[in-house]
Amino acid sequence: MNKKTKSIFYSLIIIFILLIISFIIFERLFIIKAILGILFLILGIFLIIFARKEKKKLKFFSILTGISAMAPFLGSILHNLFYALAIKFENLKLLFETLHAGFFIIALVVAPITFVIGVIGILFISLKKKH
Repeated sequence: MNKKTKSIFYSLIIIFILLIISFIIFERLFIIKAILGILFLILGIFLIIFARKEKKKLKFFSILTGISAMAPFLGSILHNLFYALAIKFENLKLLFETLHAGFFIIALVVAPITFVIGVIGILFISLKKKH
């Protein structure tokens, strides 16, 4: 893993930890969560861009980590969009409610779990290469 990719990767880990802490401690300060979330999204995009140069398994886990860093932001936007559409269009309410619930679960449950899996995979491969 090159220097840029490593710094992005470790920055993502730090921001992930700060996001978890901000949700636990700063319940009402939305601006902190918003700034950290946008940084998380941007770094996830950069990790995907730089991961294209990596080898097979490292590339897979880097892309997985990058996508899962982008997923909470995109999932929450889509969750709110489909919630609004469910309110607006009564005849498609079941479809839109299913989609808004699905993106809510992706943003709050699936994305953090896949982020942790990606981080563990990258760390495991990196430590394996050193020995």
